[in-house]
Amino acid sequence: MGPFVFTFFVALFILLLQFLWKYLDDLVGKGLEWHIIAELMFYASSTFVPLALPLAILLSSLMTFGNLGEHYELVAVKAAGISLRKAMKPLIILSIILSMAAFYFSNWVLPVANLKFGSLLYDVRQQKLAFNLNEGIFNDGLEDIIIYVGEKDKDNKTIYNVKIYDHSSKLGNMKVVTAKKGIMELSPDQNHIIFTLYNGSRYTEITDTRGYRVSRPFEVLNFEKFIRVFDLSEFKLNRTDEDLFKTHYSMLNIKQLNYSIDSLSTVRLNRLDNYKNKFIKQYTYLAAKADTAKNELAGKLNPKSKDSLPQDTNSRYHLTYPLLDNFDTEAKVQIIDIALKSARNGKDNTIFYKNEMDNRQQVITKHQVVWHQKFKLSLACLIFFFIGAPLGAIIRKGGLGLPVVISVIFFVLYHIVSMMGEKAAKTGEWDVIFGSWLSTAIILPLGLFLTYKATTDAPLLDAESWKKFFDRFKFLMFWEKTDKDSGLIN
Repeated sequence: MGPFVFTFFVALFILLLQFLWKYLDDLVGKGLEWHIIAELMFYASSTFVPLALPLAILLSSLMTFGNLGEHYELVAVKAAGISLRKAMKPLIILSIILSMAAFYFSNWVLPVANLKFGSLLYDVRQQKLAFNLNEGIFNDGLEDIIIYVGEKDKDNKTIYNVKIYDHSSKLGNMKVVTAKKGIMELSPDQNHIIFTLYNGSRYTEITDTRGYRVSRPFEVLNFEKFIRVFDLSEFKLNRTDEDLFKTHYSMLNIKQLNYSIDSLSTVRLNRLDNYKNKFIKQYTYLAAKADTAKNELAGKLNPKSKDSLPQDTNSRYHLTYPLLDNFDTEAKVQIIDIALKSARNGKDNTIFYKNEMDNRQQVITKHQVVWHQKFKLSLACLIFFFIGAPLGAIIRKGGLGLPVVISVIFFVLYHIVSMMGEKAAKTGEWDVIFGSWLSTAIILPLGLFLTYKATTDAPLLDAESWKKFFDRFKFLMFWEKTDKDSGLIN
């Protein structure tokens, strides 16, 4: 349990650092309170458990049995008549319990963590940068207000050469306040910033009189003290209703995923039936009603042209073109233009429906991939134990050296294949079951092979055994070459 807890939190910490590097720009400079950042990191850590847990089981089991083998404790256990299979039995039971806990976490805890994390991260990323006035810069942090400060004292409150441009009228610099000196302070509730300006003027252009664009009337108010209050509520973190995110496939448990997959599949089939039964008939009515069309046209044509009507009533091609001979050139052009327009509309609508069906199927596939992930996590935890424990008993190396290297290699291989398979399944290139379980199908035979080799005391990674094998191989190659040179064999 010691190595497991240690490696689990180390892996979780490394994944959390990756998250911080990725979203650092969205967190810095927004004046977020510490508990908001702590809450975000806690939910982010919860979403990384499916990655950290299998790695921790693999690394801790490899370290544990590596230490036992390195200190010859496994040799003592076997000398006492206890097989490795029996020695692994308690940890196998513990791994099964961890796998069951992983399934519970993946089905019940992870959807809630994804919901909390996704909604909070969305709000943080939408949050404006904290209000801050810099010297010599036109600051536009406040909505419809631009503030210029020429100089600031060291107390960060006293400001000089202040200009405030009010663009709330959407007509430009119609209202301007200037002052030689001012004091800026936050209100006690931290929701407003108060500017107290001294020895300045307020300039306002008058726009409510007739002909103001020509005469340009304005008024100037000189003051000794002027107070202007600005609302800072837009810089506060506004929490979005979490119900808006609940329908996302990563925030559903198995029961909800089954319901969503069934509902989405039903909607897709209904849309497909609507396309087949209603939409396509709009562009195939001539072939479906060729007899009616022929009879109606034959009644309107002159007797000489009736003989030119085709006898094949199932062909739109033979039905259409002979009829054009009964119209003048201008009418022929109009008929052909209408037909081409109808064909283009049919093509565009077909492409639109196809894209819609593909998008709906892709959403269903993403739900199915997440459904399989619920079970894949718990099975991966169990398989990684059957890789780490036998491998530790074989290599007989404990600590954080070689076990870490081997564990990372196995886990990276598993993770890359898993990401590749799930991505290919979500895009429709691979079958959902094949793409979701490909990584598990690769590591499962490896776990069974290592377990078999460890329980049968096979010298899989023994240097002397490999040296003897290559020496024997070299001897056989040398013997064959000698026989060929001596002419004993062809």
